[in-house]
Amino acid sequence: MNRFCWVVILMLTSTAAAAGEEDEMMGFIVDDTISHIGHDFYYSFSERLRATSPMDFNLVVRERPSARWGALVTVEYQQRLVYRRFLPPNTVELKDEAYDAADWVRGQIVQRKLEAMLQDTTDLERDEL
Repeated sequence: MNRFCWVVILMLTSTAAAAGEEDEMMGFIVDDTISHIGHDFYYSFSERLRATSPMDFNLVVRERPSARWGALVTVEYQQRLVYRRFLPPNTVELKDEAYDAADWVRGQIVQRKLEAMLQDTTDLERDEL
């Protein structure tokens, strides 16, 4: 019983140390859609992103429905817009649109991460830029 307690204590301290290094949780895709079209887009979009590779980022999928134009769907990464598209109300191939959007968003995130790594921050810190 004593060994079990020590093992549990060691596991808790190691996970607490790892949590201290990275406080932010990753891999969330927040659904802020309203209509049936938006929910279908979100489902296919998140399905594609989770299937391609592990997610080390968070996204927000928003929708603004319009009776005239359909639905404006946007995807935000770090509170910045990375994807925007109008989906007509009679969209038949919504899954293909969502898959294309997921591939586009993943490419944009990789590009932004590379730009952040190569950014010259000798005078200012990253949060001051």
